[in-house]
Amino acid sequence: MWKALLRSFGLACSFAAVLPSAHGEAVYPAKPIRLVVAFSPGGSADILARLLAERMAENLGKPVIVENKAGASGNIGGDFVARSAPDGYTLLLASAGPTVINPSLYSNMPYEPATDLAPVSLLVKDYNLMVINASIPARNLKEFIAYAKSHPGKLSFGSPGTGTPAHLAGELLNQRAGTELLHVPYKGTGPAITDLLAGHITMMIDNMPPLLPYVQSGKLRALAVASQARAESMPDVPTAKEAGLDDYVVTAWKGLMVPAGTPGPVIERLHVAVTQALASPEMKKRLVELGAEPVGGSPAQFAEQIRNDTAWWAALIKSTGTTLD
Repeated sequence: MWKALLRSFGLACSFAAVLPSAHGEAVYPAKPIRLVVAFSPGGSADILARLLAERMAENLGKPVIVENKAGASGNIGGDFVARSAPDGYTLLLASAGPTVINPSLYSNMPYEPATDLAPVSLLVKDYNLMVINASIPARNLKEFIAYAKSHPGKLSFGSPGTGTPAHLAGELLNQRAGTELLHVPYKGTGPAITDLLAGHITMMIDNMPPLLPYVQSGKLRALAVASQARAESMPDVPTAKEAGLDDYVVTAWKGLMVPAGTPGPVIERLHVAVTQALASPEMKKRLVELGAEPVGGSPAQFAEQIRNDTAWWAALIKSTGTTLD
């Protein structure tokens, strides 16, 4: 009963936040907004959040402050936002991992992304890039798969941790290509890349931004992008299908979400600010340089993406037997 009363009080307060002032002017936003990133500084989510915060602040007329709340594969940050007041002043830079993958990895999630958070807009689709150490004698994906099959159980792929999209992408490659690459989990993308460069692991399949500089310098070799279309920032790198591996698409994305119960007018105001930010030529250019595709879209379209991806990842996770409990 008390929880229901408190929830009702919170909703009443949040609706009051968007009521017009005595002069007929909407008061939202009336104070700074915080944008929570569920990962450590420096990663692709953090980079996007800071670019977005700057543009949204211009459009909303109030500061948008990025806060990093990392831990538990993104669950800590997501839970923090889910438990925050639904008033539009605490936002989540949501990514596919915590939103659509973790519910199938954890039997006791601290929150339920599909019901405790509300979608505002899809922001970008990230390209996942297949890369190998440049010393590996394979010039393309077909050659690498053949090389891996001739060395069963002796090659490895790294990831930022067990249950991450990069880990599951590697397991999917084993399934689709019939390889036996061993998974080596790390505590973050940085350490995994360091060992890949040193030759301690063979390959990675991860978001393009942190891998791109090493491909451009020749230290890593790009085999394919795990998407339906080539990346604008690397037009010479084929898709997995073009490279000879059918039915291999691993989508990744980032979006903006708020606590469930946030009033519709607030969500609409935020949606407009996001749409304006993504339409900025400077923003578009920077995102493409980072290996991301600006997307946008309505809250309903984002909700559908979440539903579809949750089901897809659940099936893959079940087939691999991966769990984090």
